[in-house]
Amino acid sequence: MTPDLPQPARGRRNRIRVLAGAACAIAMSIAGVTVAGTAHAEADRTLTSNLTGTHNGYYFSFWKDSGNASMTLRADGRYSSSWDRSTNNWVGGKGWATGSRRTVTYSGTYNPGNNNTYLALYGWTRNPLIEYYVVENFGSYNPSSGATRLGTVTTDGGTYDILRSQRVNAPSIDGNQTFYQYWSVRQQKRSSGTITTANHFDAWARAGLNLGTNHAYQVMATEGYQSQGSSDITVREGSGSGPTNPTSPTPGNPGSNCTAVLSAGQQYGDRFNLNVAVQNTSNWTVTLNLNGGQSIQNSWNAAVSGTTGTITARPNGSGNNFGITIMANGNWTWPTVSCRQG
Repeated sequence: MTPDLPQPARGRRNRIRVLAGAACAIAMSIAGVTVAGTAHAEADRTLTSNLTGTHNGYYFSFWKDSGNASMTLRADGRYSSSWDRSTNNWVGGKGWATGSRRTVTYSGTYNPGNNNTYLALYGWTRNPLIEYYVVENFGSYNPSSGATRLGTVTTDGGTYDILRSQRVNAPSIDGNQTFYQYWSVRQQKRSSGTITTANHFDAWARAGLNLGTNHAYQVMATEGYQSQGSSDITVREGSGSGPTNPTSPTPGNPGSNCTAVLSAGQQYGDRFNLNVAVQNTSNWTVTLNLNGGQSIQNSWNAAVSGTTGTITARPNGSGNNFGITIMANGNWTWPTVSCRQG
């Protein structure tokens, strides 16, 4: 499956939004006159053609390029959707007209099957122009495929891969532009939970990925591309989790200040490099737990023991930073790492 397939469609969606934004805003203000100033909730509303606006206090966006995709706006932050294979590409969701470091809680059902579809908190910024995703669940295709992996962040009960990709002269909310896409892709898929957005923004910044100063919209979106599926999602602002662990640092034994932090090195077709930085001590033992099928091909600046499973590394007089090359064997998940003094 071609990694860039969904992105051009999203760009077409954005062009439509830019062109239709003013008309949609006028239409929504006219439609809202009958309920303005009342305490009554807006009735359910099913969308089958492209539209943005507000419903029951939430911003919504719906777009498709063809076929039988629909989204029903329900009470508060709830929406449901369904689509079939007559649809080339569609996306829709509820959220906020302006993105922020808010904590987002969502719940419901998401049925991707073995299809090219995903569930994500999705938004844009300007100055600079950035498209970003916090991907919670997906079907047969990881939408960040082909992106450069820059670390991980652990938050809200799971670990997310941090990645960056670039679109060159591609459609955006500001017409054709060259811009970066930032990704947090959850390793443990889920369809309900809390997203502490600030934790992702901060982790991206630590990896050198800075968002713009001007936030555009931020929605909990369902997207499908040449697929079929359904979702029923409710989104709201809510309390989140505690602090995050950036780019895979893992503390050592209780009472120890020894910390080992992983960061990305070069990646090849069959292997990848990781850099390990040990902090707060010069007398350390670092343990790395490789994932299934992986093995150590090479190491530098440390005395490394083992090639598969549990690997240990100790100082060899070259300082507190060392590196390893891992043969992926189809498994690109980073190992867990821990550190102890001595």
